[in-house]
Amino acid sequence: IHITFEDNLPLFFCNRNKIIQVLINLINNARDSMPNGGEITLYGRYLSEQHIIELQVSDTGTGIPEMIRNRIFEPFFTTKPIGEGTGLGLSVVLGIVQEHGGEITVDSIPHSGTTFILRFPVQMPQ
Repeated sequence: IHITFEDNLPLFFCNRNKIIQVLINLINNARDSMPNGGEITLYGRYLSEQHIIELQVSDTGTGIPEMIRNRIFEPFFTTKPIGEGTGLGLSVVLGIVQEHGGEITVDSIPHSGTTFILRFPVQMPQ
């Protein structure tokens, strides 16, 4: 796991435990997509002109096929074998991100990896 956060990150008002849950879910999915090992990268930066904190969770795993990419945030949708996943992880992630006024997108290339990009608005001091 590689972790890089730029130095200019402002404070972000959030439910810390829920953001940790988001990161754990994304890291677990990244791990599961790399059965033979690989790399997970966490990256954070501040987009000052938009007042947005951007977090990225990337892996070098199997990627998400394009034909199912539009369904991955649906509750109970899973590509894991029966008994190995509930299909709730990414729907919970989406709910928490939206609860914080944020958005999540995914960029994935089959057999090359996936990057989840989370963007959260930052309230600037008045």
